[in-house]
Amino acid sequence: MRVAVRTLCEFAAREGDLDFRYTPAPSAEEGMAGHQAIQEKRGYGYKSEYSLTGECFGLELYGRADVYNPHSGLLEEIKTHRGDVSRIRPHQRALHLAQLRAYGALLCRQEKRKTLKLALVYFDIGKKRETSIAQTARADELWQELEALCDRYRLWAEQEAHHREQRDVRLSGLRFPFPQFRPRQRQLAETVYKNTVKGGSLLLEAPTGLGKTLGTLFPALMAMPAAEHDRLVYLTCRNTARQLAVDALERLRAAQETPQIWPLRTLELVAKTDACEHPDKACHGDSCPLAKGFFDRLPDARTEAAQAGTTLTQEVLAKIAAGHDICPYFLAQEMARWCDLVIGDVNRMFDQSALFHGLTRQNNWKTAVLIDEAHNLVDRGRGMYSVQLDQQRLLKIRKTAPKALKSHLDRTARAWQSVIRDHSDAGTAPVFLDNLPSALTGSLQGLVSGLTDYLADNPPDLALQEVLFESVAFMKLAESFGDHSLCEFRREGRGRASVTIQNLVPADFLRDRFQAAASVLLFSATLTPGIYYRDLLGLPEDSHFTSLPSPFSADQLQVNFTPKISTRQAHREASVQPITELIAQQYLERPGHYLAFFSSFKYLNEVSEALASNAAEVPQRSQHPGMSPQQRREFLAGFQEKSGSVAFAVLGGVFSEGIDLPGDQLIGAFVATLGLPPFDAWHEVLKHRLQQRFGAGYEYTYLIPGLQKVAQAAGRVIRTPEDQGVICLIDDRFLQPQIRRLLPGWWFETETAD
Repeated sequence: MRVAVRTLCEFAAREGDLDFRYTPAPSAEEGMAGHQAIQEKRGYGYKSEYSLTGECFGLELYGRADVYNPHSGLLEEIKTHRGDVSRIRPHQRALHLAQLRAYGALLCRQEKRKTLKLALVYFDIGKKRETSIAQTARADELWQELEALCDRYRLWAEQEAHHREQRDVRLSGLRFPFPQFRPRQRQLAETVYKNTVKGGSLLLEAPTGLGKTLGTLFPALMAMPAAEHDRLVYLTCRNTARQLAVDALERLRAAQETPQIWPLRTLELVAKTDACEHPDKACHGDSCPLAKGFFDRLPDARTEAAQAGTTLTQEVLAKIAAGHDICPYFLAQEMARWCDLVIGDVNRMFDQSALFHGLTRQNNWKTAVLIDEAHNLVDRGRGMYSVQLDQQRLLKIRKTAPKALKSHLDRTARAWQSVIRDHSDAGTAPVFLDNLPSALTGSLQGLVSGLTDYLADNPPDLALQEVLFESVAFMKLAESFGDHSLCEFRREGRGRASVTIQNLVPADFLRDRFQAAASVLLFSATLTPGIYYRDLLGLPEDSHFTSLPSPFSADQLQVNFTPKISTRQAHREASVQPITELIAQQYLERPGHYLAFFSSFKYLNEVSEALASNAAEVPQRSQHPGMSPQQRREFLAGFQEKSGSVAFAVLGGVFSEGIDLPGDQLIGAFVATLGLPPFDAWHEVLKHRLQQRFGAGYEYTYLIPGLQKVAQAAGRVIRTPEDQGVICLIDDRFLQPQIRRLLPGWWFETETAD
């Protein structure tokens, strides 16, 4: 069995407490840059990324030593960090040293050396400073240590090999859980299977009603043995979609001949805030009882979880963790290494510290990636690589901060004043900067160092932690600032300034994530045009786009246009009365449940009030800002009432996608406006950048994102082949050919061109 040295050490060399007291860590990109800086500095005679292999107790070990000088017999392992090197925890140092000595053992055996100089080099990314811990070791003692690690891992490795064999046998003969596929669902499954086996990158537009969750999971699992995939990761943009995937997998398991024997290990990854048992305590042994001795008790908990024979949901893992007195969240992080299918949020593969991307690279896994509701990934990707720095937060903690932090906070406060003076003429209007304010970014280094030192030695302080995390996130993105991002300065009042790094083109950050995957499938009901997502997400140039035919027909849906109504900003006031008459006429002709979507709460309220005044007999209810989860449930429950009503909602909001209202629960939708983003200064900058990069500024900034919202909202009406409904597209521009081409083709008698 092939095992990476790092994986071996993380399994067999960790012991003692879990300790996640915060130390600002470099990003993966910064880590690579730090390694390269050291490697280039070593110069002539040194070899970088030196390949090492060897066999020990039947394990085929492999890895790459960071730096090796064969002439002096020096092997170096580089670890990047930020801040005081003394803040690197003992359990981390022990793991780093174990990895270095394991590489040393392989090198001595491979090069037939009897002794070797070893150096663990810590490189401070911020200060460009090296700290080296050197030692000399004999080959025989290094090999004995490696044998001890391999002996601990060997039984697990044999179990893993047997598990993989059983898993692949079961998946090769996987049964579909229903007697037959839904209409078009077989075509969906075949498309997914072929893409997975071929290792392709595919944007798949699969209309509502195909059963996409099961229609993608089933063939991707079946393809794992043929494609020799190590892992399958199913990513979602919403928690509700994650639960659908968990439910689909349980349905699959129950449909097999012997459902009680289920060798597929599946993990549901949830956020730390949802899994943490002691949110008031810090993640280290001196604070949290579930962190004390975590690594000593982990092996037994890991074994129980691996043999659970059921999906490792949040509830299942919490029960296992409780039986071993360890943290359920970090047990889940560990099981991500050993599960065949992982279901989680898209940030697990795409954000700056993505767990599953790191594991894929570390273990050279062949990972298949499925991304549900992929049309959301553009905005989610932008959010992952954007950060805002607030003056108000700093000033608030400055009033009560301890003396040890006063000089750092004062310096940063002065830097804020410098930035404000530089842009005092702007008033409250946003200012877009060509470069980041150097005074502010320079002061953050000292602030982060001071906060880190203080928090390491004192009880947790939520306010200080928030400033620290915000500052570190800003510094990380500042180091990679380029034309893919925008710096915005705002001042909304005294002490209320902000500087924001806003990502515009997530492709520059996501590209390597897609390249690391063995196969990629992005699917949604709205992915037209495919080139928009390929460009903005950084998908490979040879990515394909496929739009599957809808299981629905135009006969089920009546699409009404309004050639005499304009919802342009200049015509909003004049549009209220004709829209009110349209809604009232439609409801009175065919009473039932309707959704009426508007671009803002202001516009929504104006039409709602006019409807109440002019057609009081039409029952109505409205979404309002900041609805609680319970209020949202009550709003949705209203669609199950026998008597109908017009439910007003905001286009692009929580009720315009991801909700299922089949049959009489929803018989029609009114969509007012094209959903275009506001024509403000920020979007104009975005348009300019996207025009420069892709030659499609207006389309990529306004038209495509807007009509995507329209298609998603109107898509709530027809959910099954039996549904009948009506969509009223309220704006004369919907009749323009270039607009209609971006709407679902099945709405009309003939499909639009791809």
